[in-house]
Amino acid sequence: MTHDRIEGDELPLTHEFLSYMLGVRRPGVTEALQALESQGLIDNGRGVIKIVDRKGVEAASCECYRIVAKEYARLLGAE
Repeated sequence: MTHDRIEGDELPLTHEFLSYMLGVRRPGVTEALQALESQGLIDNGRGVIKIVDRKGVEAASCECYRIVAKEYARLLGAE
């Protein structure tokens, strides 16, 4: 969702900030990001997450992303 709203493929987010956003423990964020990185979908650096394969990230996500994105577009008239 953050990638949808910024220009470029680099997300200036720390693992700690993501854990606050998602309401989960930071080690869980680190584990999830490592899994995405091992699949070649992202590059994970210090304070920056770079999306390498957007379609792959979407495919790896649950149906939640598509449902929320569709509802966001419906409510706000966004694409």
